[in-house]
Amino acid sequence: MIEMLTYDFMQRSLLAAVLVGAVCSVIGVFVVLRGLAFIGAGTAHAAFAGVALAYLLGVPPLPLAIVFGLATVWITGVMEEQGRMKLDVSIGILYTATMALAILFIGLMKGYNAEVYGYLFGSVLSVTPEELRVIGLLSVLVVGVIFIFSKELYFIAFDQDMAEASGVPARRIFYLLLTLIALTVVVSLKTVGAILVFAMVLVPASTAYQLTHSLKQMTVYAVLIGVGCAVWGVMVSYWWDLPSGPAIVLLATTVFFLSVFFSPKRVRRADAAH
Repeated sequence: MIEMLTYDFMQRSLLAAVLVGAVCSVIGVFVVLRGLAFIGAGTAHAAFAGVALAYLLGVPPLPLAIVFGLATVWITGVMEEQGRMKLDVSIGILYTATMALAILFIGLMKGYNAEVYGYLFGSVLSVTPEELRVIGLLSVLVVGVIFIFSKELYFIAFDQDMAEASGVPARRIFYLLLTLIALTVVVSLKTVGAILVFAMVLVPASTAYQLTHSLKQMTVYAVLIGVGCAVWGVMVSYWWDLPSGPAIVLLATTVFFLSVFFSPKRVRRADAAH
């Protein structure tokens, strides 16, 4: 293990895993509480379409990934707010449309581009120093904004109408939450991949939800689980020559099912039934 840490690419990979595991877990708490589980999947595929277009045009991928991701969540939010379409329906439509765009852009490329598929399936072991800096900056931005607006975000996560009635600018905070989700997805694309990134947003927070009734503890547990699974997933992928994205997500999913089985909430319900 010591030898593994002497490689620069492994140091970058582990640091990227820590950052992605933490930021996905923190934003995942609000996603789970607000019931926005599938918005991560739609945003991930939209961001991947931006990546594919960037490689087709020969420009840096992250700016276009951010533009596509933000456009998707904002359109989804507007359609729900105006009552034109339910959230899950609009997400499903945008999910398929942006994935079709991504396939179209890839089809227009001349030859096979391994870097594009790295964003689709995850390639944390190939994270460059420049990409790591971007991941770090966006992660600090997302977590910092969550820390500043944590009370408002928790409020709208539980009851947006009540938050609005209490004087909280719930509409603006909701769009802020959507923006943070999009940025989190973009941060995680290279590490976990577009196909699996929403699992890293959803699974650690859902696991933590099984373990406590406290919001503060739920956030702490989610971060510990997300970071732990991300780091161990990277190491397993290095030791056994496995794809990093699936290794991370499968490890997190295993922990989730263990938490469901041994959940204190489940034990209390079983005791109450007897």
